[in-house]
Amino acid sequence: MRLGDRTGIDVVATYALGAHGMGARGLSARAHEATLPPPGPIDVPPPARPADAKQRKLMSRAAWMGALAMRGALAEAGWDAGREELGAYFGVGASGAEMGELAALLGASVEAGSLSLDRCGREGLDAVNPLFAFQIMNNFTLCHGAILEGVAGPNATFFSRGAGTVTALEEACVALAEGTCDRAIVGGADTALHPITLAELEREGLLGEGLQPAEGAAVLALARTSPSALGRVEHVQVLSVPRQRGARSSEPAALREIAARAIGEALAERSCDVAVLAPWGHRAREALLAIESERVRAPVVVDATAALGEALAATPALAWVLALDLLADGGKSRALVVSAGPDGDVGVVVLARGGGA
Repeated sequence: MRLGDRTGIDVVATYALGAHGMGARGLSARAHEATLPPPGPIDVPPPARPADAKQRKLMSRAAWMGALAMRGALAEAGWDAGREELGAYFGVGASGAEMGELAALLGASVEAGSLSLDRCGREGLDAVNPLFAFQIMNNFTLCHGAILEGVAGPNATFFSRGAGTVTALEEACVALAEGTCDRAIVGGADTALHPITLAELEREGLLGEGLQPAEGAAVLALARTSPSALGRVEHVQVLSVPRQRGARSSEPAALREIAARAIGEALAERSCDVAVLAPWGHRAREALLAIESERVRAPVVVDATAALGEALAATPALAWVLALDLLADGGKSRALVVSAGPDGDVGVVVLARGGGA
């Protein structure tokens, strides 16, 4: 979706939690260090407000990180009023529920040595807190933050191992361009460190191929027009990469072909000053670096996941915030952001620097 010739999709504010810490700025400095973050969870503050403390009991870790990023972006944008009309579009990951509750649920749902859905309904659900569902439904990664912040406009969540978060941005831009809403927040929140998610990544062979599990959240505050925008979304697109049956992820040759086509369509003869690449591991990294060298040749190339790790649904959103930070710090005009997550698909976003940067 090309947006450069439309009446504004402006980025009013950003906020992120990740290896860089918390805040709207600092990702570019982190990326320039070019070292992976230490393994383990990031430092996320506990609830400070009574309403937060009460609702935090119902929230997964990803939901709490998403709520903090949402709150930070809204504060940076100065959007205290009219939140009931704000759109909200998020890429979200797996449920990330407490392991003790999951163990109780599964333990009570086993019959004759295997999982029984009938027994889960009869006895498993009685073994856990009745409000446990608010942790395991992954759309609540968005819902909890929206409830806390009073965001009640058009919304959607997209399960994401990368591309779903770019789809969330695309949907937000469509909603703004078509007038469904005048302002919206969009982003992603996830943790690749949850034991079940880690087991999935190990089972699929992704950890062995260089995926560095991490966690985080990032949010952009968007508006149809803004006199003091940090930047502008000029293009957003998701392309599916064909995979052979049973393959863990896309082959490098197929990834390169699709990504090269997407980048060509996104730039359309325009140059970019910064290329931010967000690959999930060695094979995707080699493919994207090769394409950048052949097709883009940006003066500044930053590998987002080499600096921040792979936070799954949060990775593309962190890369967008990083790109805007690089534009603001370096006085550059345009950034290309290419994400290739574990789902194998490619997301391409072009961001331009705004007058308020």
